[in-house]
This record gives sequence, structure tokens and C-alpha cells, in this order.
Amino acid sequence: MNNVELFQRMIAGEIPGAPVAELIGMRMVAVEKGRVTFELDVGPQHTSPPGSLHGGILCDLADAAMGCANASRLEEGEKFTTVELKINFLKPVWSGRLTAVGQIVKAGRTLALTDCRITDEAGSLVAFATSTCMTLRTM
Repeated sequence: MNNVELFQRMIAGEIPGAPVAELIGMRMVAVEKGRVTFELDVGPQHTSPPGSLHGGILCDLADAAMGCANASRLEEGEKFTTVELKINFLKPVWSGRLTAVGQIVKAGRTLALTDCRITDEAGSLVAFATSTCMTLRTM
């Protein structure tokens, strides 16, 4: 089974997703090779002391979307690790559903550049992230 098929089974509820996704409350809702979508319903458990969504939660959401987008293109025997992540927080979030779309920008043999757009229910851009992933090959 390739990673796209694995992710489709997660979306269908046939197999569990990543424990961190359950902990945070985010869920994968769509996958195709090179592009993955997650959703998160923001609640009080996600807030920072001022009451808005904690930036680390946005980082987790973006990292999951970008990482899974990268994983969706990998071949058997390949894994990856994130070597760099950058995020721009563009507006505060207090509540509501967020959608994170991660996609491959450019992929080479060893490094891949991904990006993620996180939008609110009105389609307004909340955060924009980029990530560099390194492909690891098992012998």
C-alpha cells in the first residue's frame, strides 16, 4: 500500500491517524499525490493566555499538512524528516473551523519544498507556512 492509499484509509476511518492529530483534534479530510488537506475545529483547549489560538497549534496543523503532502509522493522504502519550517501568522483566530492545504512546491531526489495555506471559514488566509523536507532512504 502506498502512502496515498494509507491516508485514504485514515480518512475513511478504517485505520487510526497519527496520535498527535488525535491529541490536537485535527483531521485529514482529503489527499492526492502532492496535496493534503486537514481541518481543525478551534476550541478553548487550543488557546494561549490572551484567548486566541496558540501559534504552536497553527505550526502543528501546517506541519501535518505539509509533511503528509510530502509523504504522499514517497516510494516504498523512503521516509522523510522536516529540516526547516517557517510560518507567517496573518490574523488572530478565536474560534471556528480552519482548513490547512499542504502541497509540494518542488521535489528533488533528496529535498522537497512544501507550502501550506491555512484559511478560516470565510476563506480568509490565517497563516502561510513553508517547509523543507529531506528524504531518507532505508537500505
